[in-house]
Amino acid sequence: MNSRILLSSPHMGGTEEKYVAKAFRDNWIAPLGENVDKFEESIVEFTGAKGGASALSSGTAAIHLALRLLNVGKNDIVFAPSFTFIASVNPILYQGATPVFIDSEPTTWNMSPRALEDALEEAERDNQLPKAIIVVNLYGQMANYDEILAIANRFNVPIIEDAAESLGSTYKGISSGLFGTIGIYSFNGNKIITTSGGGALVANDEKYVDHSRFLATQARDQAPYYQHSEIGYNYRLSNISAGIGRGQMEVLEDRVARRRAIFDRYKEAFSEIERIEMMPEVENMVPNRWLSTLTIKDFKSIDQVVDLIKKMNDKNIETRALWKPLHLQPVFKGSKMYYHDKNTSVSEQLFNSGLCLPSGSNMTDDQQEFVIEELKKIIQ
Repeated sequence: MNSRILLSSPHMGGTEEKYVAKAFRDNWIAPLGENVDKFEESIVEFTGAKGGASALSSGTAAIHLALRLLNVGKNDIVFAPSFTFIASVNPILYQGATPVFIDSEPTTWNMSPRALEDALEEAERDNQLPKAIIVVNLYGQMANYDEILAIANRFNVPIIEDAAESLGSTYKGISSGLFGTIGIYSFNGNKIITTSGGGALVANDEKYVDHSRFLATQARDQAPYYQHSEIGYNYRLSNISAGIGRGQMEVLEDRVARRRAIFDRYKEAFSEIERIEMMPEVENMVPNRWLSTLTIKDFKSIDQVVDLIKKMNDKNIETRALWKPLHLQPVFKGSKMYYHDKNTSVSEQLFNSGLCLPSGSNMTDDQQEFVIEELKKIIQ
């Protein structure tokens, strides 16, 4: 291939320019405006979020606001998965709170209910229950919410659902983002749809959405002058970016269908290679397959994964390692970690054996076939 095959590049639907152009014609460039309102409405219509949606500057901003809305503050504890991107956890530190990491389970790759229950039981004994639990839907795959919610509810701890990677996914027919007290999405450039940079906060209780909008616009009180009773942020999405989002929401279902088809083609192509195992698909879950991911059973070290990435890169194919567990990150050295199994770390096993393949909805069949053939040559 002469042109590089990217992991997940933006894919415009064709109507985005129309909404952006209208914002230019109206000279409505700054944050808020018709595009923001309509973009939020389209998110609500697609997901069914009863309390509404708040369009924000990033998914990270949405997590930060979610923590504020749940009154997480200095010296509080927040449970979070170790196997995720650092943006899921950084806002905990913004609030002066302490993250405690929970391992993954082998079936969904997401937070282990077993490890979560162990952590909560110990926290209750020590009178140190977390103020919140952040649960992430990795690579578009939903977490095991039946078990996780039952455990969290038993200890009366609210859940923030990090659905940054899973817009368009469902669990038992319910949209991702609606299983926690508060849910968040990301519209970063590599996500299943994009606003170039942006995010959203959703909830079934409108008080959280309303308050998030207030905090995201510098917490300006309703007064005939600038008055502030709370500390706020400049977190609202611009009217220009929201115009891109409106067009992207119109093609979201197509994007999900295409990415799922790409995953299925990889799965079929590698079905006879015993060393390769695609990310599982769990009953009652329909992941958006934001990224097609796999593990190589006999890989035991990240060095083997890095070598494979280099060989694919030599063929002009972008691949990527799975997330490095946060409990192994230098910035979180010494943090508490609860494992799925006392003798093994599922998240570490996944990191040492996993690979993300090109998955963009604008990837051609010929490009995918090239990826498949080149990986087979290296693996077999």
